[in-house]
Amino acid sequence: MTKEPNKTDEKAISTVPKLLIDRPDNFRFHAAYLVYSDAWDKNTQQEVRLKLNEILEALSKNEIEYESFYRQISQYRVEFNPEHFRSGDFRPRIETQRKKDWRKREERSRRNERHGR
Repeated sequence: MTKEPNKTDEKAISTVPKLLIDRPDNFRFHAAYLVYSDAWDKNTQQEVRLKLNEILEALSKNEIEYESFYRQISQYRVEFNPEHFRSGDFRPRIETQRKKDWRKREERSRRNERHGR
């Protein structure tokens, strides 16, 4: 009788390890490693993790620039929420309010609380 391979053994063999090539003394690389690490932790697909490893290895060997690194890794980052971006533009949209308007709103809110509205 031949022993059939166990599925858990195959899964353990095929898992992609997380790279541990952080350089805390190099701020730019350390920041890039934190982005990689976060993306790697939040993605469970082995193909995605393999691609993330390739991108970080290329950066560590100076084969790509930081701008290229962030451009390539951005599609795998979960923290980018499309509602924070304008259509077709990747600049974050920040909503602000004038101080005068804020004061009016706060004053109205306090008045309503005082009078039970």
